Amino acid sequence: MTPYAVEVKDLVKTFGDFIAVDHVEFQVKTGEIFGFLGPNGAGKSTTIRMLCGLLMPTSGEGKVAGLDILREPERIKQVIGYMSQKFSLYDDLTVIENLRFFGGIYGLTGSSREEREQQVLEMVGLGELSNRITRTLAVGWKQRLALGCAILHQPSILFLDEPTSGVDPISRRNFWSLIQQMANQGVTAFVTTHYMDEAEYCDRLALIYQGKIIALGTPTDLKIQTLSQGILEVECDPLIPALDLLKREPWILEVAVFGNSLHVIGKEGIQLEQEIRTLFSGHRVLLKRLEWIRASLEDVFVSLIEKEEKK
Repeated sequence: MTPYAVEVKDLVKTFGDFIAVDHVEFQVKTGEIFGFLGPNGAGKSTTIRMLCGLLMPTSGEGKVAGLDILREPERIKQVIGYMSQKFSLYDDLTVIENLRFFGGIYGLTGSSREEREQQVLEMVGLGELSNRITRTLAVGWKQRLALGCAILHQPSILFLDEPTSGVDPISRRNFWSLIQQMANQGVTAFVTTHYMDEAEYCDRLALIYQGKIIALGTPTDLKIQTLSQGILEVECDPLIPALDLLKREPWILEVAVFGNSLHVIGKEGIQLEQEIRTLFSGHRVLLKRLEWIRASLEDVFVSLIEKEEKK
C-alpha cells in the first residue's frame, strides 16, 4: 500500500493559450495536513478540481487514494470529501435536511445514516441547531455544516478549497481545530488557503505561483531555507518614502511594508542596522525602532514571490 494519499507528476492544465497549472509535481502523505498556498489566480483551485475528478488535466499524471485522476474520476468522487470555496448547501433546507440530502448522494441509508448524521452534528457542534433553516445560520456555522456534509461518508481524504474565506478569526480557529481532530484520526487533509496564519497549522506546505510550485516543505524548513539570515523590522516616519529609499540601495536584498513598519533583508556581510541609520539620517527619515525578528510565513511568501518576479 502506498504511503501517499495524493501523488502528482508533471500535471498541466491549459485554457486556450493560458497555462493555469504548469508541470506541477508533489506527494501528500497519508494522514497529514497539506497546505496549498498561493495568491488568487495562482492555480490552487484548478489543481484541486483536477484532483477531485471535476476537471480533466491537459497532460501529466495523478493519483488520489490510489485511483487515477485521468481514468477513474468518478470513483475518486465517491471516496473523497470536498468542500468548495462557495458553500454548496441548500439555504431553504434545515441543517439536518442538508445532511440527509448529502447522505443520500453518498449512498448512506437506514439506521447507519441516522447514526452517522448524529455523529457529524456533534462533531461540528451543530447538535442544537439541527432544525434551523440553513440561510439563517452565521457564515461560521454554515462553514461547519459544509464540512459536516463533506465528511458524512467518512472519507479518508478531505479536499478543502479556501474553506475559511470570509469567516471571522474565532470561527477560523475553531474550524482548524476540527481539521486537526480528523488528522489525528488518520484523515488526510489537502487545504488551499491564502491566510498565512492558517498555513502554520499544516504539516507541510506547497507554494504555487503563476501555475508553478516554487517552494515545498514544512513551515519551519521554508523559513530556514528562505530567510536564514533573519529580518530587520524597521519602524520609521515617513514610511513609504523610506521604502523607496531602501529599494534603491545596492546592499538591500528585499524590503516590504508589514503593517506600520518595514521588513528589511540585507546582503550578507553588510552591517544592516548601521547602513539604515546612516541612510535615514541623511534623508530626514525619523528612525523610531530597529529590531531583529524571526521570519514569518508571510515574510517567506513575499520573499519567494519577489524572487520569482525578478526572474
